[in-house]
Amino acid sequence: MMKRFQHTVRAAAAVAALTAGFAGAAHANPAGDKPWANMGRAPTPAEIKAWDIDVRPDFKGLPKGSGSVKHGEEVWIAKCASCHGEFGESNEVFTPIVGGTTKKDIETGRVANLHVDKYFPQRTTLMKVSTVSTLWDYINRAMPWNAPKSLSVEDVYGVVAYILHLGDIVPEDFVLSDQNIAEVQKRMPNRNGMTTDHGLWLPNYAFSGKPDVKNTRCMNNCPVEGDIKSMLPENMRDAHGNLFEQQRLIGPMRGWDTTKPPRKEPLTQKVSMAAPAPAAGAAAGGGADAKSLLAKNACTACHGVANKIVGPGFNEVAAKHKGKADLEAYLVGKIKGGGQGVYGAIPMPPQPQVSDADAKAIAAWIAAGAK
Repeated sequence: MMKRFQHTVRAAAAVAALTAGFAGAAHANPAGDKPWANMGRAPTPAEIKAWDIDVRPDFKGLPKGSGSVKHGEEVWIAKCASCHGEFGESNEVFTPIVGGTTKKDIETGRVANLHVDKYFPQRTTLMKVSTVSTLWDYINRAMPWNAPKSLSVEDVYGVVAYILHLGDIVPEDFVLSDQNIAEVQKRMPNRNGMTTDHGLWLPNYAFSGKPDVKNTRCMNNCPVEGDIKSMLPENMRDAHGNLFEQQRLIGPMRGWDTTKPPRKEPLTQKVSMAAPAPAAGAAAGGGADAKSLLAKNACTACHGVANKIVGPGFNEVAAKHKGKADLEAYLVGKIKGGGQGVYGAIPMPPQPQVSDADAKAIAAWIAAGAK
């Protein structure tokens, strides 16, 4: 009886405490608003403006301004040509932006070289893109690669105008602006190449279009594993850092430790979630991990440790300059200021966004042999 009495007293006390808590909450929120009504705040107009930068195909969101082909060429040579070639023809970095379109395509709005029977060897950006707003929006938000969103409005208009001029869409003395961009859209070579025939483009496609899928669902004796249609070439295996370390360690994942030999087991086998061994280049005594700094600053996009990608491998740099006086200072200068001619014609663009501390740590690692 005594235990039951004590239990009843404790329960009553708990109910009383909860009741008091609810009463206090009601007193703090006498209007009876929902609990989340006073959470957060409305964004300021400046915050919305900084985030809302997309440009639609109808040019809603396009900022007022203009840029000439001449100005665009200057920006291109300084900030774009190192990756895309001086005339958009590309080099060893990215596929061509310009090429494959004709005056006839500009008239019809459909690029003939996209037809399957043409077997054109390379699909360029101007062959595929259907709206000039796509060029403006992407360049504005993502270029240049090492410093996205750093171009001014005039720069973006100019670069787009320069690309369009290279494709014979606008003349050499053209000035692209928010006032004439809709007229330029009427000359895009693939403006009529977008189709909605597949049905999935439209809302309620089951009623207004035909889906572009014709497969049937497997109901029994289904294959466990499909064929792998892509692979990671061995010479690129660890070129961009350890892929395992770039995966979220939450939920199912396929991340593989690319510092190890290729996997042999099927994809259905469970992958160990244990953290991989520290990457090569970790300084003794808990110093900065050189490979982490390379990945953080996107150095591995163009340089492998032991292999050339766009620029030389870090091992090659270390070997070439071994014994050079003031090597670390020299390397910091090359990292921050860029250069050309030491390893071929492809220039290395300046990397001013790399902090002095990171540049010095990377330079010290290379000077020590890049191991």
